[in-house]
Amino acid sequence: MPSPLSADRPAARPPGGAPVDALISQTRRLKGEVDAVRRDTPADAGDPRERWRRALYDLAMHQLDDLDEHLAQLREDPPPAPPSPTLSDEELPAPPAPPRASLLSRVGSAEWDLLTDEVSWSGELYRILGRDPAAPPLTLDELPSLVLDEDRPRLTEMVTGCLVDGRPIDGEFRVVHADDGTRTVHMMGEPVLGADGSTVSMWAVLRDVSELRRCRRAVSETRDSLHRHRHAAARSEHRLAVELQEAVLPAWHGSLRFPRRGPRALDVAAAQLPPTAQASVGGDWYEALELSADATLLGVGELTGHGVTAASGVAMLLGAVRGMALSGVAPGPLLDCLDRLLGATAQPALAGAVCLRYRHDTRTAVWARAGHPAPLLYRGRTGRALEAPQGAPLGAAPGSGHGQAEETLEVGDLLLLHTDGLVPGHTGAAAVHRLLALAPRFAGGRSARTCVQEVVREFGAGERAEHACVLVARIAS
Repeated sequence: MPSPLSADRPAARPPGGAPVDALISQTRRLKGEVDAVRRDTPADAGDPRERWRRALYDLAMHQLDDLDEHLAQLREDPPPAPPSPTLSDEELPAPPAPPRASLLSRVGSAEWDLLTDEVSWSGELYRILGRDPAAPPLTLDELPSLVLDEDRPRLTEMVTGCLVDGRPIDGEFRVVHADDGTRTVHMMGEPVLGADGSTVSMWAVLRDVSELRRCRRAVSETRDSLHRHRHAAARSEHRLAVELQEAVLPAWHGSLRFPRRGPRALDVAAAQLPPTAQASVGGDWYEALELSADATLLGVGELTGHGVTAASGVAMLLGAVRGMALSGVAPGPLLDCLDRLLGATAQPALAGAVCLRYRHDTRTAVWARAGHPAPLLYRGRTGRALEAPQGAPLGAAPGSGHGQAEETLEVGDLLLLHTDGLVPGHTGAAAVHRLLALAPRFAGGRSARTCVQEVVREFGAGERAEHACVLVARIAS
């Protein structure tokens, strides 16, 4: 038995049988419940998440087994010390083998008396350290001989700190067994003080924690494997979303002229601004599409969500926008159709959008919006937001309808379409005010591409949490 913690403080008595029996019943009931859940867990060796869960269940079962055995030991007397080494081998009783499934049930104790040089070991300690029960117990000077070379300094430091400085022992070292290799031992102990305050003996409890360490390594390894798997999956998903976004957004860079031939032209440029920190691909989009020699479609929008889901949703919306616009559907009815389309999808989402159909022969723009900022019109050195018709976000109020508005433009006018988040830290009227303040820098017949560069120069360096798009169209002739 371990000695008291000090000469004037007796060891606590173990609890009575009835409370321990209740704890044992609770433990065994919990073991059954955990084991039932563990059996229902798929043993899929190819799934890192399932391997990690399985390892955690195994660790929990081992720890509950150990708790069960410890509680059972509380009802019984401590294990006897080994027989005297003077007995012959035939007279020595064979010690019972400890249960291999237990993590911590192999617990032994020892005491080293510094005044009499007497050493006492429990029977279990011999098995923990791989010693012959017929051999005498080792002194503190001899104990390091059982320990791996690299762990001996650690054991020496712990014992010295306990004997000299009175520090408790709490640490691990490894020993080599002739039958089953290296075992990990956890040692806890304290000095026993005499009346004058000096150390008269040292007691310790030693446990074989090899299986516990193995199970914890398995949990750690499966957790790391799961993290790597998730990280690789996230990278693959991000790469797929980027590729999908690049495939569906317009491939042109710089300025475009619509129509490519004709006396009256529209100079168009656009840009997408990334977030400041690494973020998943969002649902922002822009579009400029020549519908005929007399008409061009302009549009921007944003779909809720991120990653592949958002990128695939943008692909669906842009496909529908292009198809209906080429078929001659006006902006208002076009947004009505997109509203119904979003409501019919398997994963409903919300979207904002503005679509504008520009007629080159009359220099008129017919446009509609769905919960989105109105286009900004710059003329001369001033700017204003176009008067917005009604239009709820797509997917928010099915069947509510989207009105249209018409604006007559002049040569030199400039239209700016943008998504929310273009102006870092500002939304709504505040963002519009900041954008309209760029009017003097847009004046003087500057190209659409130069104006987009001005926007990026002004707002591109700010803290931005989401992607943002800007599209500029200048009435060139």
